Amino acid sequence: MPIITIANQKGGVGKTTTAITIAHGLALLGKEVLVIDLDPQGQCATLLGMKQEPGIFGILIQELPLKTWTRYTNREHLWLIPGNNKSALAATIMSVTSTTISKLKDILRPVLRSGLQYVIVDTAPSVGDLQAQGLYAADHILIPTACDFASSQGVVKLIQTMSILAEEHYWTGTLIGILPTFYDGQTRETKATLEDLNANFPNILPPIHRATILRECMANGKTIFELAPRDRAAEEYQTIIKYIQKVTR
Repeated sequence: MPIITIANQKGGVGKTTTAITIAHGLALLGKEVLVIDLDPQGQCATLLGMKQEPGIFGILIQELPLKTWTRYTNREHLWLIPGNNKSALAATIMSVTSTTISKLKDILRPVLRSGLQYVIVDTAPSVGDLQAQGLYAADHILIPTACDFASSQGVVKLIQTMSILAEEHYWTGTLIGILPTFYDGQTRETKATLEDLNANFPNILPPIHRATILRECMANGKTIFELAPRDRAAEEYQTIIKYIQKVTR
């Protein structure tokens, strides 16, 4: 069961949309999938039309069993441990108490034998204990990045963080890919950014075009596969899902 963490140290790059879309896409293929929301904004629940709850606070700080905060999404094969603004408090407490970086990974170990086939972890863009927990727990990391200069700098910083985790904490995960988002083939900036990404980083995946429908998905509490399954954005994410299946076998 691979644990895939979705991360970037820059916000506004389509991170949560990517996490939920990939998770639901895998579930539609019959895979048992659990999403864990480490972001204090709690938008995984919002995108799925569910209530935000302090799931990760309960698990990491109160040390309650995973099943206590695991919610069925009313989508076959798809489960969620929701987050809310209390996740920020969890990060503060972990920092003050010097919580071991492997805590989330250790908690997830029993899940490896539970029948789940994928765990998708959505992280906050801010550097800190919660993001570090999500990165360290990962077998694979996927980095969404908007096609602009500031977002590509977030990629650089995250890859540096991954190197530190490997060197200082013996993290053994891999970079599954860098996913360009908000791509617009009509603008010079996005074209130039995509060229720079391909020139400077490995594993650049096919881009996700800028699409109003993806914003409408969050407003409606539905995924792209529910709201507009034939839209170009749905087809582009399907390509990414097939790639993930291939490289995580």
